[in-house]
Amino acid sequence: MMLESIRNIFSIPDLRKRVIFTLLILAVYRIGWQIPNPGISADALQEFWEAQKGTILGFVDLFSGQNMSKMTIFALGIMPYISASIILQLLQVVWPYLERLSKEGELGRKKITQFTRYGTIFICMIQSSAIAWWLQTQSSPSGAHIVPNPGIGFIFLTVLTLTTGTVFVMWLGEQISERGIGNGISLIIFAGIVVNFPRMAQDILGGLRTGDVTPIKLIFLVIVMLVVVAFIVFVERGQRRIPVSYAKRVVGRKIYGGQSTHLPLRVNTGGVIPIIFAASIITIPATIASFVKNPTIQQIALQFNPGEPLYNLLYVASIIFFTYFYVSIIFNPTDVADNLRKYGGFIPGIRPGKNTSDFIDGVLSRITLVGAIYLAVIAILPDFLSRGLKVSSLPLIGDFLNQNLPQWFTQGLQIDFYFGGTSILIVVGVAMDTMQQIEAQLVMRHYDGFMRRGRLKGRRG
Repeated sequence: MMLESIRNIFSIPDLRKRVIFTLLILAVYRIGWQIPNPGISADALQEFWEAQKGTILGFVDLFSGQNMSKMTIFALGIMPYISASIILQLLQVVWPYLERLSKEGELGRKKITQFTRYGTIFICMIQSSAIAWWLQTQSSPSGAHIVPNPGIGFIFLTVLTLTTGTVFVMWLGEQISERGIGNGISLIIFAGIVVNFPRMAQDILGGLRTGDVTPIKLIFLVIVMLVVVAFIVFVERGQRRIPVSYAKRVVGRKIYGGQSTHLPLRVNTGGVIPIIFAASIITIPATIASFVKNPTIQQIALQFNPGEPLYNLLYVASIIFFTYFYVSIIFNPTDVADNLRKYGGFIPGIRPGKNTSDFIDGVLSRITLVGAIYLAVIAILPDFLSRGLKVSSLPLIGDFLNQNLPQWFTQGLQIDFYFGGTSILIVVGVAMDTMQQIEAQLVMRHYDGFMRRGRLKGRRG
């Protein structure tokens, strides 16, 4: 059935052009990934980034498709665009002008997109200037300078190169959204993550040959990966459907309404954004400590290393907080209740207006808690499997727990769980959305999709 569906894709001229166009654009992105930024020592840079794993710099490197650690012309990746989009979403809550634009349909959306582009360029210029200045002051652990010839010329060239590279990546993503298949920005991030899978598989096979990875560990790792992916697909498709009925209205000689539908509330309404916020905040102490050589600060920063109890506690609390925070921004129960009343809709048993708003808000709060816990589990699981839970730093009971708990609990499996919490959500979510769009194109042209019974539901399905 899968082969037949793929054959159907390439038998439709328009869909075939869209798929091929998307693949070509991603190939262009991969070519730029190989072009280094001038004026930098590649060996010293690689040695430096090996020491930055687990910090906020490593997190930014993930979203740039590891362009940052290689300092290519796409080093900033698409992260400035994402940051500008999030800032615009936040400003829509506090700035009435942007709030009005968001409600003006297509014209308002284009205006907000234009502001997002300007914001992206502004963020790129600030970030690239800081990176250029910062690289001039850094050296590898062996003492080699990352920038052999620092100066104003290097800073200007780096700002120009990195800003232009990010704008070009943003343009590539928009071209995919308009003329290709799927969401272009999401596919750019998706490509930057999955391109490392062959290297990861090679590392695992190399561990099998050297004995670092036993066959039992490998089987367990594959099973856990499959279970986690299935769990993510299940939750991402999860919805709480609130029944909505519409009263009959007589307009002239026609009768409108009288039907029943539902209001879908997703379990994970916030998507991957809460994990991005939480990871950015929680890695700040360790990043600051890496530049401050004070022993006391270094000792405190150790508590914020992945696997430490304080790190896990604050990470989970941050994810839950940002999940509620972000959902409150993107979903307004009062507006939903007003729109229902405006078009004659009501929830059976609930009075229109404030009662409807309170009911929707209560349901959303409960399922958001489930979604927040789900995100926290997905984010913590990879580190727990690879490093375990470091309980020895707990006061009073740390040594006792470390001696009596199983070794797999305190030290993990000692192998890399390559599906990180953020990356696995992006990979699975983007794959579901893209397949949903292809499914819609096939069904619209009377072809069988990837699922013969029922429609394939993505995150927005």
